[in-house]
Amino acid sequence: MTSSKQNTRETVFLETIGSERIYYKQLQSLCSTGIVETCGIRSLCWKILLNYLPNNRSSWIRVLEKQRQEYNNFLEEVIVQPGLNRTNGPIANAEDHPLNTNPSSEWNTYFKENSILLQIDKDVRRLCPDISFFQNATAYPCKMLHLESSKVESLRKRIERTGLNSQSLTRKKMGISNLINTRKQAIEEYETLMTQGQEAHWEVVERMLFVYAKLNPGTGYVQGMNEIIGPLYYTFASDPNPKWREYAEADTFFCFTLLMGDIRDNFITSLDRSTTGIDASMRRTMNLLQRSDPEVRSKLDKIKIKPEYFLFRWITLLLSQEFPLPDVIHIWDVLFADENRFDLLIAVCVGMIMLIRKELLEKDFSGCVKLLQNYPEHIEIIRVIQEAKNVYKTIHPGS
Repeated sequence: MTSSKQNTRETVFLETIGSERIYYKQLQSLCSTGIVETCGIRSLCWKILLNYLPNNRSSWIRVLEKQRQEYNNFLEEVIVQPGLNRTNGPIANAEDHPLNTNPSSEWNTYFKENSILLQIDKDVRRLCPDISFFQNATAYPCKMLHLESSKVESLRKRIERTGLNSQSLTRKKMGISNLINTRKQAIEEYETLMTQGQEAHWEVVERMLFVYAKLNPGTGYVQGMNEIIGPLYYTFASDPNPKWREYAEADTFFCFTLLMGDIRDNFITSLDRSTTGIDASMRRTMNLLQRSDPEVRSKLDKIKIKPEYFLFRWITLLLSQEFPLPDVIHIWDVLFADENRFDLLIAVCVGMIMLIRKELLEKDFSGCVKLLQNYPEHIEIIRVIQEAKNVYKTIHPGS
C-alpha cells in the first residue's frame, strides 16, 4: 500500500473512531481488511466490535466505571480464602475447617479448585513464547491485593502453598490432534518476578482465567482458553493510551467473556456432537472445502486424514496457534469486524488449505498431517485473508 493511501486510511480510521457517535457498519467496513497499526486504536476498535463499548461515546465513562467496579467485586467474591468475607473479617463457623470433606464446605471447594488453578498456572507460564511481553512486569499490578480493606488472596501465594499435582487437560481427538502447537511452546516456564509488588503479565492472565472459571462452573477452565485471552490482553495492555492500559485487566476479562459466549460450545466435550459443537464446525468446513476445492478434499479423504487432526485446533483456538502473534491479531481484526465471523473463520480455514493444495496433493499421510499441524511460515497472512474472502463470497455472495 502506498504511503498516501496509508495516510488516507489512517485519517478515516481516526475520524470514525473519534466521532461522538460511531457508526458500527462503517467501523466494520474499515476493520474488515485490518486495522491500521499506526493509529493506535486497535484495542478501542475491538472493544466496540465485541460489543463491550456502545457506539455512543458519551456513555463510555459510565459503562467503563460500572464494568471495572464489577470486576473488582468479582475479585473480592471469588479470590478469597475460606473463613473470610469482605466486610466482617473471619467468619465464626467452627464446623467448616480445612479438614472438612463435606461437599458444601468452603474449604473442600477451595482445595478442589487448586487443581484448576495449577493447570491455569502451567498454561499461562508458557503463553505466546514468540514474544517476551508476558514475562515482563505490568505497570499496573492488581491494586486489590494491596488494599488494607481488601480480602483478595494472592494466587501466587496460593500456588506456592499447595503441593497438589495437576493433570494436563489437553483435549485430543482421535489420539492425534493436540490443542497446543509444539512450534509455539516455550522451552521453559516463565518465572515469578521476585521484586515486591510486581506482577508479570502472565500472572494477570492467570487471575482473569481463574475468575472466569469460578464464575462459569458449567464451562470451567479448559486448556486452550489461555490462547484466546492472550492476544486480547496483549492488545489491550499495549494500548498507547496509559488510561486504557491501566484497566486492561478488567476490560480484557469482559471482552473475553463476550467472545467465549460465542465459542464456549467448542470447549465443552459433551456438546461436541451438537449442532453448535466443534464437530458441526469441522463438518461445515470440510463441506465448504468440497465446494471450493473438491480435488484436495478427495485427496484428504483418500489418505484418511480426519478433520480432527488439524481443524479441531484451528477452529477452537481461532487460529491463535497457527501464526505469529502479529498475524493472529491481523486475522482477528478481520474476524471481529464481520457479523458472520464464524462463517468467515471457516472460510479462512478453507483458504489456508487451498493455499497449500500443491503440497497436499503431492504428500502422503504423514507429510500432509505434518503440514496441516505446522502451517508453513512463508505464506503471508494477507494471502490467507484474500483467499478466505474469495471463499467467503461463496457463502455470503453479497459480502
